[in-house]
Amino acid sequence: MFENLSEKLQRAFKTLRGQAVLTEENIGEALRELRLALLEADVNFKVVKELIDHIQAKAVGQQVATSLSPGEQVIKIVRDELVATLGTDTARVKFASQPPTVILMAGLQGSGKTTTSGKLANWLKNGGHRPLLVSVDVYRPAAREQLKVVAHAIKANIYEGSNVEANTATVERLAKEAKREAMISGSDVLIVDTAGRLHIDDQLMDEMQSLKKILNPSEILFVADAMTGQDAVRSADEFHKKLSLTGVVLTKMDGDARGGAALSIRQVTGQPIKFIGVGEKYDALEPFHPDRIVSRILGMGDILSLIERAEQNVDKKKAQEMASRALSGDGFSLEDFRDQLQQVKKMGSIKNIMGMLPSIGPFAGMQKHADKVDEKQIGRIEAIISSMTAHERHHHEVINGSRRKRIARGSGTSVQEVNNLLRQYAQMRKMFKDMGKASFGRKLAGMKFPGM
Repeated sequence: MFENLSEKLQRAFKTLRGQAVLTEENIGEALRELRLALLEADVNFKVVKELIDHIQAKAVGQQVATSLSPGEQVIKIVRDELVATLGTDTARVKFASQPPTVILMAGLQGSGKTTTSGKLANWLKNGGHRPLLVSVDVYRPAAREQLKVVAHAIKANIYEGSNVEANTATVERLAKEAKREAMISGSDVLIVDTAGRLHIDDQLMDEMQSLKKILNPSEILFVADAMTGQDAVRSADEFHKKLSLTGVVLTKMDGDARGGAALSIRQVTGQPIKFIGVGEKYDALEPFHPDRIVSRILGMGDILSLIERAEQNVDKKKAQEMASRALSGDGFSLEDFRDQLQQVKKMGSIKNIMGMLPSIGPFAGMQKHADKVDEKQIGRIEAIISSMTAHERHHHEVINGSRRKRIARGSGTSVQEVNNLLRQYAQMRKMFKDMGKASFGRKLAGMKFPGM
């Protein structure tokens, strides 16, 4: 979501090339470009003004370090200020000294509260916790049923209660019963999915304040749709004034929003962003690391998050065995190719993975083509390889014209697609063979995968 902002920032930094000292004159143009880039990214204008003032105060008059160019010097200053704006440390979930820890999910209707509640429960489960979900949204038809579906999908416990009437007294009763159920069942975290509205009103706020008083939550997390930009920031500010939020969850961060909400919401509310939603799947929730997000904004990528995702989803032993076979010569089979594609799919969308790569070095330009990636192509490749016999997957040279026609029919693809796959596979085998002779980065940058 930060691609356009990254490009504009890179243009701003280019204006400082060839300068020995950072002065008001030579940095003025760069700061104008920077200000425009941030405003176009829908960053709150007060946040932009404060950020630019801080950068200017730190940059003007600085002697450029011998190891850095003026552009690099400003990038460092901008990086430090952006990290300070987003929060220097990764915010942690606060757990109660006496379980259950209550997490109250707040937000407007359509922000993704219910799905995020499920994602948070899944994240806590993976961390060794025993979460219990409850919906106190008695107003929206099927709202409680929706959370039940989510809970079953992630195999988390849910307190359903009985059929209830739509009023505040019922909401309070449900909340009390769910907390009691969490204590009885040994659940150490209670996640409360609250009702939303299309806009903020007194009834909503009265109900939220009542729930806060009854449950004494350790966390009140505001769920905001990053696609709504400054509307999300304004809503968060309103909720914070009435409820004293402890953190924010930004959803749809994998979309094409301009990123302004992420850069504004902490500065406006004073509360940290604790999680970001990066996809539709229930495991697509990540802790918010300010320094990593800033690296992505400045085109430096987010390799640490990519590594963490790989560690969580990739079978290390299987990957090592495949690498050993591939580097030994001709051991990389179509079966290995399919297995690697399946492991990459577990890490998320290709577009999202490409977004974590730096926009410099051998990966320069890859992010620009992220939108052109056909995610369905991986499924078609899997289907083609699965339509082959075990012998064909391990001995690709036997695949002649008639076999290609059979494979195409079996996979619901064309002979041309089968041919393209075999060409891609041949390129990968050659790359593995040549890795000892040339730089891997140069090889990767020069490879072309039609349709991928």
